[in-house]
Amino acid sequence: MIKEMKDEDFIVSKTDKKGKITYVNKIFMDMAEYTEAELLGKPHSIIRHPKMPKIVFKLLWDRIEKKEEIFAFVLNKTKNSNGYWVYANITASLDENENIIGYYSVRRRPNPQAIKIIEPIYEKMIEAEKTGGMEASEKILENLLFEKGVSYDELVISLQG
Repeated sequence: MIKEMKDEDFIVSKTDKKGKITYVNKIFMDMAEYTEAELLGKPHSIIRHPKMPKIVFKLLWDRIEKKEEIFAFVLNKTKNSNGYWVYANITASLDENENIIGYYSVRRRPNPQAIKIIEPIYEKMIEAEKTGGMEASEKILENLLFEKGVSYDELVISLQG
């Protein structure tokens, strides 16, 4: 079953530099079907859905480790194996000396029309990863961006509208 966020919902979480959860809000717990105690200290990948291309997470980590913010459409998995789509914004949390001390993510309800476009692309990428690894999946993404004549950020932001 795919759960849907409400328009006014915002999912918030924070992690340490290794991706272990240090904070979650109530909406995160409700959507993910976990308690706070079940989430704190766990890797954020606890909610990673198997229908998400690995290359998307590589792109996320590459960007946030360079202190660049990123937006992405992400399908998450709940404790009870349900799913829910989010439009995620992820940034590095910095100390007073501009050193990364963790990561901060705010997710909101994705544009349903965007999911209709993203889902088949992700399915194609997952299939490519099964035989060609992340490189094959990355090539699909690169070809899509080239065909559309846009950057990753331009594509994602335009789909969310």
